Amino acid sequence: MSLRIYGNRQLKTLPGKETRPTSARVREAVFNIWQGEIADCRWLDLCAGTGSMGAEALCRGASLVAGIEQSSRACVTIQQNWQQIANAQQEFRVLRGDITQQLKILVGKQFDRIYFDPPYASGLYQSVLEAIAHHQLLDPSGEIAVEHASQGWTPPEIPGWEICRQKVYGNTSLTFYRILSQELGADKGDEKQCNS
Repeated sequence: MSLRIYGNRQLKTLPGKETRPTSARVREAVFNIWQGEIADCRWLDLCAGTGSMGAEALCRGASLVAGIEQSSRACVTIQQNWQQIANAQQEFRVLRGDITQQLKILVGKQFDRIYFDPPYASGLYQSVLEAIAHHQLLDPSGEIAVEHASQGWTPPEIPGWEICRQKVYGNTSLTFYRILSQELGADKGDEKQCNS
């Protein structure tokens, strides 16, 4: 099987239900929302699956794309997909294993855009978002998009973060977080706005 992304590029996918690629509609929505923010950004793809979101980021000029995925078969596919898309100036890295353990390897790095798409019933949302906050992996001016089911999902509350946008696409929804501005006493008009 294969799927097509930006620029009509074709990616490999895994047969069966081992991974669930983000739908074309949601993928397009994310990159429309973050339009103008991807070139030269540092992108982190969590529960990367076949790596379609990271591949899109590479196509659109991200300088660094890192992905974490538990399935070894999926990691091979991600590596192949990103290798065929990345140019000589772009860096990418695929980490295999438990997501909370692999996040520790990234300590000291920060990412401008993070996409987190775990299996909806995995129970990973709270622990992974807390780990990202604890390890300070999100750039102070960055955003994280969390993909989840539209029904029966409560956004985790992460100290120091706020929800700046929520979007619904049928059975799939996206919740966007950013770090609360550290500027105390700033005028309301000067508050950091979520890119819409």
